[in-house]
Amino acid sequence: MYSVLPILRMVSKPLFGFVADRFRLQKTLFLVFQTIVMMCFFFIQFIPEIPKTTHISLDCDALTYIKKCNGGPVDDNMFGKLKAEGAITCQTVCVVDNAQFMGEMCAQWRTPQFCDPVIHLDPNTSLDVNFQSFLLMEHSVQVKNCLFFRVNKVVFDDSTEHTPYCSNLTSIPCTVHCSSMLVNDIIADAALGSSMLALPQFWALLVVLSVSMIAIASVTSVGDAICFSILGDKRNRYGYQRMWGAVGWGLMAIIAGLLVDAVSGLQVEKNYSPIFYMSAIFLLFDMLASGQLKYSQPAPSGSIVHDVKKLLIEPRIIVLLVWCVCVGLSSGFIRQFLFWHLEDLSSEVDQRWMKTLEGLLVGVQCFGGELPFFFLSGYILKKLGHVHAMSLVLLGYGIRFLLYASLSNPWWFLPVEMLQGITYGIFYSTMVSYASVVAPRGAETTVQGLVTAVHEGVGMSLGNLLGGVLYESYGGGQAFFIYSIMSIAIFFVHVFAQIYLKSPNLKVTENDYTAHYAAPKDAISIGQEMEEIH
Repeated sequence: MYSVLPILRMVSKPLFGFVADRFRLQKTLFLVFQTIVMMCFFFIQFIPEIPKTTHISLDCDALTYIKKCNGGPVDDNMFGKLKAEGAITCQTVCVVDNAQFMGEMCAQWRTPQFCDPVIHLDPNTSLDVNFQSFLLMEHSVQVKNCLFFRVNKVVFDDSTEHTPYCSNLTSIPCTVHCSSMLVNDIIADAALGSSMLALPQFWALLVVLSVSMIAIASVTSVGDAICFSILGDKRNRYGYQRMWGAVGWGLMAIIAGLLVDAVSGLQVEKNYSPIFYMSAIFLLFDMLASGQLKYSQPAPSGSIVHDVKKLLIEPRIIVLLVWCVCVGLSSGFIRQFLFWHLEDLSSEVDQRWMKTLEGLLVGVQCFGGELPFFFLSGYILKKLGHVHAMSLVLLGYGIRFLLYASLSNPWWFLPVEMLQGITYGIFYSTMVSYASVVAPRGAETTVQGLVTAVHEGVGMSLGNLLGGVLYESYGGGQAFFIYSIMSIAIFFVHVFAQIYLKSPNLKVTENDYTAHYAAPKDAISIGQEMEEIH
């Protein structure tokens, strides 16, 4: 799903960017797509839950196990997490449909309610037996495609405890719902198997997310173009504007995490309803604020397609786009798998506060990382230039992934998120400011859409796909280590490529605009120079 969605962003950003530039509809599309985002996000909560089957068998012998076989084996990392769950309880409902098992329950379990001779004489009799199973997860066993969870004791509705022992191996079908979210996920997900694509809920979610993804992509690219248009010759102040997005993102993530945990209480499954109403309310405020924007959209200077096409033959622009793809590989992996990795590392205590931790994580990313670096982005770019800023982003990802691979306590991930300032704050400011500098007059939205589309549609899509394969094959720690090696290798390749292409200024002149690639000292001042050229 998250390999396909970025491709939609890749197509929609330049497409609607072109429409906004060609027909001068930036503000109209900005408001329309915000409305679509609000509606899509709010209605996600009404998609029915995917039916989860939790059918298992209760194998009763000298030792009794809950057995789950369909769905394939779990990896070593996940199996280690299962065994570390300790003692858990499972609400168990079994269909007792054979006299042998009824006899075992009567004689060995010492449950007199199953000693009625009438029950044993009628071969068509079946009983639904409801009890609590107490599992000792450290005794769990995996044999090929089957998982065995050791049952230590059972407790019936009358609060009587029994040892589940049978003189001969006997099995009955059951369904369970356990106090461990991890065990429930393993049992339920294994039951879905390859039938996921046949479920209408999957396709309903994919359609809603696809529409919202197209709308979000258009909002961000058009919004950046509007921002640079309002800033005029003060393009270096873009970071001051963008940091307020980090404030909203971080603040709401912290509040949302706390709300979800508070509303969910001790429930095994989290209640996410607060975030749907929060998103609707704040997106409505967003639309009201956007409607008050006043600015003048410049008219195209010539053929937008022709101007952008000439821009794309610039060697340094090609390097810029490749850099956007490489950064997208890394950012896509973090977005989709960092929280997953955290939950794999968490203990049962951590799980109760997991959404709060994840909210705090985003809060540190924003307030400790993005906000200060967006604020300082103009100064940093003026000192470093776009070239060195690009290299810094790649190195930052390499260090960040290496730390993810090394840590085992999820709470220690909080200080690591300070690196978000380099890997996202500096990256995003570099990407959009340079796109604004090189864009032909009247094609600002088209170029903004192009660079971000390459980053998200190609880079993040590949990152999601590759990350999924690596995570499935090696687990979170090894996957992040592999990404660390990749990022550092790409960093050195980028440095050598820039040395090869090094020149004080590389220019291609066509019609009435000049595309510049800034040396370090000129990275920001070019914005004012471009205004003079226009």
